[in-house]
Amino acid sequence: MSTQSVSTHTLTTAQAPAAESRTLRKALWAAQILLAAFLLVASALPKFAGQSEAVETFAKIGWGQWLRYVTGAVEAAGAIGLVVPRLAGLAATGLIGLMGGAVLTQILVLEPAWALLPAAFAVVFAAVAWDRRAESREILRALKR
Repeated sequence: MSTQSVSTHTLTTAQAPAAESRTLRKALWAAQILLAAFLLVASALPKFAGQSEAVETFAKIGWGQWLRYVTGAVEAAGAIGLVVPRLAGLAATGLIGLMGGAVLTQILVLEPAWALLPAAFAVVFAAVAWDRRAESREILRALKR
């Protein structure tokens, strides 16, 4: 193997992880945007507007309608955070907790089969949180000062 082909091979091999990382970041951005839109438009807004289905669901849960507003606020804040690069990791981490509560509520109170949706969302949020861990650490360090 010539020196030139060894250099080219080394350069190509070194570029592969960076290309994979960029591809993963783009895929996660697409997922973040879609999930943010879903959380804001299809989940938080109906809670704030008092859509009858949302009101009935929270009546079944039995903790009062205040929880509907709190859940909607957490969803809206998480949706906004997901599309702000610096905040995306922390938003995703918080949304994992929300999705955990949704999974438990579906299994224990509502409809167990629907627990798969928030569980799948939580997996995506975990991937986002992992991908954005450097930004999250930076923010947390700044808060310590």
